[in-house]
Amino acid sequence: MLELLKDLWAFMRARKKFWLLPIIVILLLLGGLIVFAQGSAIAPFIYTLF
Repeated sequence: MLELLKDLWAFMRARKKFWLLPIIVILLLLGGLIVFAQGSAIAPFIYTLF
């Protein structure tokens, strides 16, 4: 996993694609929210947002 992050950072630095960073962060946050909501009591409230 750490190797993937290093490669991604090297790609963004070499190709000047820093605009990808906010997209990746948002995708990771949404994925984490969905994984967290699977076994949680607040799941019905989170699913109403989408």
